[in-house]
Order: sequence, then structure tokens, then C-alpha cells
Amino acid sequence: MTSSKLQYKKMTTEELVVLAQQDDFKALEELIKNEQKNVFATFSYLTNKRENVADLTQEALLKLAKNLKNLKNPKNFRGWLNQIVTNLFYDELRKSSRKPDILSIDDEKDEDTQFSIKNILADKKCKPPEKCISSELEEIIKKQIKKLPEQFRIAIVLRELQGLSYEEIAQATQASVGTVKSRIARARLKLQEELKAYI
Repeated sequence: MTSSKLQYKKMTTEELVVLAQQDDFKALEELIKNEQKNVFATFSYLTNKRENVADLTQEALLKLAKNLKNLKNPKNFRGWLNQIVTNLFYDELRKSSRKPDILSIDDEKDEDTQFSIKNILADKKCKPPEKCISSELEEIIKKQIKKLPEQFRIAIVLRELQGLSYEEIAQATQASVGTVKSRIARARLKLQEELKAYI
């Protein structure tokens, strides 16, 4: 690995954003590389159509690259990116409400991309039986999250998976902080209810 590549790897997100805004292509590349798993994970929790996850991820990263110069404060990058993700998800919902559902024969496969959600959630190097239980539980949690109404789903995914603050979620979803807190509380209650048999 060249020293310049290493130099980009050591940079914070904020530093990469600043350089990428100044037409530093390597910084933009590193930024996209750092964000793609995160974006993919978010979409894989939000959308029920697995075949759309990779397309939505690609579209979000393309929008990131095209519009990064419009971001006024690099500190707000995470919230700004999640706004892109949220908007794309809502667009997808609007589009899919107009066309009939098509069931994929590959629906049960989750190994079709290198950004499997399993690579994202913490792996405590557990033994195979424990690994099976944790990945099974992860699938159950994912299924239950996907059953939530979309406002609850977005709020809980941005909070729990992306670690956004209530204010950032409010900004990304164009709702008040109170509404966001209420949605998250209701989503948690619903999930606890559905998952009490497993946890």
C-alpha cells in the first residue's frame, strides 16, 4: 500500500469530506469506500425488496459524490448522507406503491453481495453454534424491523444502526424531535413485544 493511500485511510470523515469538496478524487474514493457498508446495511433494514438494496446503495453513493460540494458544514456529513438515504427510500416506496410486487426466487439468499449485514454487525468471534444463533436472531430482528410502519422503521434504523442523534433524525426525516422520540419509543415497544420469545 502506498504511503498516500495509507494517509487517506488514517483521515477522519470530516477531513475526507473537506478534501473531496476540493476535488481530491482519492479522498472521495476513500469516503465512499468507508460509507458503502453503512448505506447498504441501512437499506437492507428499510426495504423489503432485497433486489433493490444494491441499486439504492449505488444511487445514494452516486448522489453523495455528485452533491458533496453543496454540503456547507462537513460536521453535518452523517445527517446529510442519511437524508439522501431517507429520501431515496421514500421515493422507492412511492414507486413501488404503483407497481405490483414481484417475488424473487432468490428471496432467502443474503449472500449475494459483499456488503452482507452479517459483515456489519459486531462479530464477537463466537463458536459455530453461537454464530448460528446470533445470525438467526439477526434475521428475526431484521424481519420484525421490516414489519414496522415506515416512519417507525426509518427512525429506529437511523437511531440504532446509524447512531444518529434525535436532532439528526428529525432533520433527515423532516419531523420534529418530539415526533422522532415518540416513533423510536413506539418502535422499540413493538419490537420488544415481537421479540420477547427470542430475547
